[in-house]
Amino acid sequence: MAKYSLEFKKKVVDAYLNGEGGYEYLAKYYEIPSFNTVKKWVLAYQRFGAEGILRSRQQQKYSFEYKLHVVELYLSSEVSYQELALQEKISNPAQICKWVNDFQVAGPDALRPKKKGRKKSLDSKKQTKTVIQTADETPVDTSAEHIKQLEDELLKLRIENAYLKELRRLRLEEEALLKKQRESSIASEENSN
Repeated sequence: MAKYSLEFKKKVVDAYLNGEGGYEYLAKYYEIPSFNTVKKWVLAYQRFGAEGILRSRQQQKYSFEYKLHVVELYLSSEVSYQELALQEKISNPAQICKWVNDFQVAGPDALRPKKKGRKKSLDSKKQTKTVIQTADETPVDTSAEHIKQLEDELLKLRIENAYLKELRRLRLEEEALLKKQRESSIASEENSN
């Protein structure tokens, strides 16, 4: 993807705001591959000013809780990625799309920060040594990490449950409507005979 200077973006946005053309016309005129890019610049400029179209040189870090909050906002409302990104001051709407897809595929754990770097190798002594514990000797993991994983799984299951209940309600509604239509068609057939 091409990188554009702040001056160039400002020039295109000013052209749009001055009424020199629409998104598609300006994209063709300034040889920008997608009119959506122009639209994104204009919306960001209108919302945040010049800072909205300034290319950030540093990668923004978001907490697990914030990512989960944004995903829940998207799933619970009928707002687009672009609108939500503007609302939450996230410069890249595709980032929200990625979070939502990851959440839907792997649940809340997919939004947790990943450890960077190589995995530490175990000593050869530790690799050969195996410890066998019986079921009654296995300790219960009460660590904060484990509890957080269980809470995340519970949240995912609640969302899934709500979705399935709504789906069932819609099916029952549809079946009742079909039954009503059948009854009315049978009644109209009997009246015509």
